[in-house]
Amino acid sequence: MIISHDLGTTGDKATLIDDEGSLRASVTVHYPADFGPGGRAEQNPEDWWDALCEANRLLLEKSRVLNTDVDVVSFSGQMMGVVPIDAANQPVRPAIIWADTRSARQCTSLLQRVEMERAYRITGHRLNPTYSLSKIMWFRDNEPENFARTTRVLQAKDFIALRLTGVAVTDPSDASSTDAFDQTTGAWSEELIDAAGVDRRLFPEIVPSTTVVGLVTSSASVATGLATGTPVVIGGGDGPMAALGAGIVDKDSGAYAYLGSSSWVSVSAPQPLHDPIMRTMTFNHVIPGQFVPTATMQAGGASLQWFTDILARDDESRYATLLGAASTAQASEGGLYFLPHLLGERSPYWNPNARAAFVGMRMDHGRGELTRAVLEGIAFNLYTGLRAFQENGVSVGAVSAIGGAANAGALLDIFADVWGVPVTARNLVDEANALGAAVVGGIGVGIFETFDVAKTLSHSTGRHEGDAQHHQRYAGEYETFMDAYSRLESWFDALPRETS
Repeated sequence: MIISHDLGTTGDKATLIDDEGSLRASVTVHYPADFGPGGRAEQNPEDWWDALCEANRLLLEKSRVLNTDVDVVSFSGQMMGVVPIDAANQPVRPAIIWADTRSARQCTSLLQRVEMERAYRITGHRLNPTYSLSKIMWFRDNEPENFARTTRVLQAKDFIALRLTGVAVTDPSDASSTDAFDQTTGAWSEELIDAAGVDRRLFPEIVPSTTVVGLVTSSASVATGLATGTPVVIGGGDGPMAALGAGIVDKDSGAYAYLGSSSWVSVSAPQPLHDPIMRTMTFNHVIPGQFVPTATMQAGGASLQWFTDILARDDESRYATLLGAASTAQASEGGLYFLPHLLGERSPYWNPNARAAFVGMRMDHGRGELTRAVLEGIAFNLYTGLRAFQENGVSVGAVSAIGGAANAGALLDIFADVWGVPVTARNLVDEANALGAAVVGGIGVGIFETFDVAKTLSHSTGRHEGDAQHHQRYAGEYETFMDAYSRLESWFDALPRETS
């Protein structure tokens, strides 16, 4: 038996998978996030730990599995964060999570020392306030006393593994999300860390994702319900882990779209993809020797959740109601667009000042039109990433959709029409990250032999073919969508920035 934990933005999903790869049970325990002025986005690591402990106990109770029957625990976790730990392995302050954009000034300082193009070639990523390195600089500059107490900076899943075993390490997939990792050497980049002016000792040892980093301690056993001595595999970041859960293990596996709070399109490749205009980034895969070229938007599923909460927070069927209204409405076809940049934007603009906007509203636009505009805005934004892959020689013949919002058939219909390729729903849309983590954990203790097992653990539940005529029409509307951002970008940049 394998237990995997997926530490996301909204909660921890604990999943039990047997040695044949079958899902036996899953439980989710939620925790809050603090989104505040000036681009603040933080969470309390103790909330992650409390949620994991509760979810693990509930999972064992729900499945009626003895803790001694659990062979391994493994993790998928949110990336690009800063979890500062002191000498006693305790959090120094709340975690600065992926969505935080307060480090714009520090990022500008970093760019004065390392040119953007060179950094992109080293790390596979732009230098940008959403990454860990400039966040560490912001922490140093704004909280010197807390920073002085910090002995390690971890990612979310690394912190949980530390709590379980007492061992502080990370893996290549999460390391590649920091802007401090050299994808050529597979080690921390001394050039970028020195340019940031921070101590190399803050960065933990990097071990393969399948590494058994330690065993559950007696104190962690009491808190979690796991048996003392249970092996703990470090796992990986949620992006690469979602790729594995979707069966994306090599260049022939196709593309996938993850539709969670943030959303992205991605493929697997034997080398980093360096887009000439840097629209995309590349993470290390949890599979050794593989990479995960990715185009990520900050607020994909989060845009849909925000909009439905605004219109019908107390309506339990709000998603079905609004998606039903959107399925027969017109938005971009009638000149209505939504720019889905509620949290600034990564791909393709890399602009933390970007804002969301409805453009082209009329008196006759109602809930259906506005909902459809949100769905189309998400599809248009992700389409830019797919186009970048195709323009760089990556074939995208079909896309598998995973993540919570992939349950929305109306959204997948729009994706297929906008993207011009079939979009396939998977049976484990909500469990892909946890499934990937289970595969990594199973390989770590010898339950599974190869990563190819991931291809067999989920199946298609529906194929949205799209309509060629709709795609042709959407091609023009996509250009109008892109033009709307281009015209508004200078206005976004001129807006006052709230300070925390």
